[in-house]
Amino acid sequence: MVFVSWCFQNSDYKNREKQQKLKSEDLKMRHVVVLLAVLWVCDGVKFGQLCSSNPSNSRRTSDRWGQGQYGAGRGTRPHQGLDIKCSDGDAVYAPFDVTLNGRLTVYTDPNKAAINEGINLSGEGLCFKLFYVRPDRTSGTVKKGQRICTMLPMQSVYPGITSHVHVQMLTIKR
Repeated sequence: MVFVSWCFQNSDYKNREKQQKLKSEDLKMRHVVVLLAVLWVCDGVKFGQLCSSNPSNSRRTSDRWGQGQYGAGRGTRPHQGLDIKCSDGDAVYAPFDVTLNGRLTVYTDPNKAAINEGINLSGEGLCFKLFYVRPDRTSGTVKKGQRICTMLPMQSVYPGITSHVHVQMLTIKR
């Protein structure tokens, strides 16, 4: 599991453009902070198992398509989430008690239609998105550990990538 310090850094998405223009030195420091611990903890919230094939919530590291940590390079912008390993077709679980806040579309590119789904979630004072998953349903509440989605076939769009769920924090409710 991973320490998710980026939920603190991204608590105000009104400053998103400003955050995307951070100097590379700042991003390097954030990479170090993001990977400090073995448990996935954010503002005192412990994430339960996210994917059926990954009980420890280990993150995607490096593959031929790039890296999965927060702030990793994505062309001219930094990666805005954290990629958690998940095999294509696996069950995806609620990491804690959550409210399902609707389906989302990840891409505008029709060539990526096979993985162009996700869901908005909130709970424990956090709001976040999961990408590359097909929601079982898109509203209501779910208890920690209950199945909420199915991992989409990432290998069909990005052959050789480490298949993963992209977790992206939005805001901290206060």
